[in-house]
Amino acid sequence: MHDPRQPRDAEEQPLPQAGRGPAAVSGAAAAPGQAAASGQVARAVAVPPSVVSPREPADGPAGRTSLPAAGSTVGRLTSTVDRLRRELTRAHAQADGRALVELAKGILVERLGVSPAEAGRQLDTLADRSTLSVLDLAADLVNQASHDRIADVAREFMASAGEPSLGVRLRSAETGMLGASDVQAVAQSVLEHALRPLGAQAVAIWAANSDQSLTLAGSAGFADEEAARWRHVPPGVPVPARRALTERASAAYESLAAAGLPSIGQREFGGGRLAVPAGAGGRITGVLEVCWSGDLPAPSQSLQRQFEALAELCATALESHPATGNGDGVDPQTADLLELVQGLHDPCLVVHPDLDAAGRTTDYLIKHLNPSFEDFAGRPRSAILGARLLEAYPLAAEPGGLFEKIEYVLATGESFRSPGMNLSALVDGVPLTTRASVSITRCGAGAVVIWRTEDGAARVASLLQHAQRLGRIGGFEENLHTGEIAWNETLFDLHGLPPHADPIPLDHLAAHAHPDDEHTIGRFLRTLLHHRRPASTAFRLQRADGIARHIRVVAEPVLDADSRITTVRGAYQDVSAQHWTEVALAATRDQLAHTEQQAAERNRLALQLQHAIMPPSRGPLELHDLRVGVRYRPAEKDHLVGGDWYDALDLPTGQVLLCVGDVAGHGIEAATGMVALRNALRGLAATGAGPGQLLGWLNTVTHHLTDNVTATTVCALYDPRTRTLRWARAGHLPPILLRDGRATELPTVSGILLGAIDQADYEEGEIRLRAGDTLMMYTDGLIERRDRSLEESLDDLLSIAGKSGGQPELERRLDHLLRYSSSDTDDDTCLIGVTVC
Repeated sequence: MHDPRQPRDAEEQPLPQAGRGPAAVSGAAAAPGQAAASGQVARAVAVPPSVVSPREPADGPAGRTSLPAAGSTVGRLTSTVDRLRRELTRAHAQADGRALVELAKGILVERLGVSPAEAGRQLDTLADRSTLSVLDLAADLVNQASHDRIADVAREFMASAGEPSLGVRLRSAETGMLGASDVQAVAQSVLEHALRPLGAQAVAIWAANSDQSLTLAGSAGFADEEAARWRHVPPGVPVPARRALTERASAAYESLAAAGLPSIGQREFGGGRLAVPAGAGGRITGVLEVCWSGDLPAPSQSLQRQFEALAELCATALESHPATGNGDGVDPQTADLLELVQGLHDPCLVVHPDLDAAGRTTDYLIKHLNPSFEDFAGRPRSAILGARLLEAYPLAAEPGGLFEKIEYVLATGESFRSPGMNLSALVDGVPLTTRASVSITRCGAGAVVIWRTEDGAARVASLLQHAQRLGRIGGFEENLHTGEIAWNETLFDLHGLPPHADPIPLDHLAAHAHPDDEHTIGRFLRTLLHHRRPASTAFRLQRADGIARHIRVVAEPVLDADSRITTVRGAYQDVSAQHWTEVALAATRDQLAHTEQQAAERNRLALQLQHAIMPPSRGPLELHDLRVGVRYRPAEKDHLVGGDWYDALDLPTGQVLLCVGDVAGHGIEAATGMVALRNALRGLAATGAGPGQLLGWLNTVTHHLTDNVTATTVCALYDPRTRTLRWARAGHLPPILLRDGRATELPTVSGILLGAIDQADYEEGEIRLRAGDTLMMYTDGLIERRDRSLEESLDDLLSIAGKSGGQPELERRLDHLLRYSSSDTDDDTCLIGVTVC
């Protein structure tokens, strides 16, 4: 094996450099490395030839007298050939050295099981510890490995494998990266060797800049026009690479089109997209973005490791080949400058020359804006950043304007400062000028422009822009002497005209309005032009595209010293949305009034029906040895007429029916459901069945014979002969028994609410009453509260009921409970009190 540390042959030995031997020649014969080190050749090129005085070539000693004079054409050619030969020799040696280093890295990858990038770092570490160069250490590793059977095993493995393995693809990509001259070649190598087998169609390598922008350092698989269009992404633009950079994690999209994010190649490759942050040692320097035409490959740990390894290779390439070829990269000097301008409190922008094919400056590209930047014309930062100076500020090209000052500073290096300079911009076609102190300084290939406006024009212009946009207002000015009319862009849009169309004069306004508004516009013009007073009116604009808009116009006359009208200025505002909103509101108010009238009628009927069956208060009833008192408290609001009901009835069997219930809902439906259930229970009770059987039948009636009605109830049958009370409940609160000054709940028996299911069984409870006992049956409107549980409300009710035992009469006890109940739901309430005499 040829050792790359030695030259290939004697003919390729580098020639002695000028100035090092006894036969040094002058001028162009000097070694290029020497000239580059001193930096004088580069500066000499920038000076016009007429400034440099010619020199005669100096003859050297006899050993080199055969070389032609450096100032002649032959001398320059000889010097060029000499330089190219040396560069070719170095290139051969470097290529052999790189191949040898790659072999050594492959050995470390195979032996240590690490990634190619980690193998490179291991090789550097071993070289430092062994005091050998990387090339010497690589040669030793290869020579040692040549004695074992690694090559044979590798050949057998490759022969048995159907396709290159992950490690082989990574080593191939890294080999191509090390042989690449720039990041563009790195991207091509990564795509061809590592990503094509995975179905990827294109790849982009983004460099992350210190100003939060992204630079396309290299790409493969995209058209040249697409790559040129995406060469720079300003800060804040939501692209997949930005998400990966912000979250410091891979960002995968099944479909870029479905994600709705812009990115390079979005029209051609709208399928899967993967963005992987590229960095090493915790420092992210860029993003690797991979594009598919179809779906993403199935995720796996091996694929994720492969993408991370490729991103690590890209990070190494970005550090080795900074993206400065198109001026979009950020070198250390520019990075320091951007960091400096970030802290300035005055608006600041950094511009770089935009050169044509001949190398002449045609414009200046606005590369950076600091956080304090405010456009004095009120436009957003995104409209300025990345634009060319004459695109953003066309009036800067005027004599003595900003363009000329920047050109002077970059040509001479002399800073420019002015305490008062006019800055101009076009806002909707209307020139806006402000006075500002301006400072321009050259920094590298660009210039830093700082301005401070004196009158706050930027903020005022910004407010004006937003006010016009939000209010859909367009301004105009019409010179009555010259006929010149100035409209802003919003006004052309309101009238449905292209920006290059002729504005409509005021005296032609009626021709573009609805015929019924002709007299309205006539009064407006008479007030404005004849009486010379400000005027306003509203009319219907008939646009040329057939769309009618409701417009409000406001104008005022501008008078000269002789009180004659010279100019009319004003504004048009599109009030169509407001007009149709008012129309809709008027129709809604009419419909609401009609609906309220219908609802009031329904509530009145429901209330009348409820009161007809159950009056709010009813005198005490004497049923055998029972004294029965009833209280009904309706809801405070008429639209909350509920379905609470009660009944106390002497049955043909000699028993007494006592019940309360609550139909779910409010209004006429609840009232009619209440009537149906109350009457049904009366009829069923005449059969002599027990309360459990009665509720079972009533559940069937509720489920089948009513429209989606559900209800709760408690039903009791009292036998006067034995003073026995049998009772059952359907999801209702149990009755309360007052005995000997204490209030207690009757034992809870099971039973589901009415109407929930087809068939249901209801458990019965039984208790023997004594003389002086009082039984309270009620609906939930008596105790419900929004701020406490039902158990707490029941405890309060028992406490109030116990205190009411001191009232000698049943009626006062009922009134006491209603008065001191703690409910707050504004629901209707039904209460029955039964005292055994």
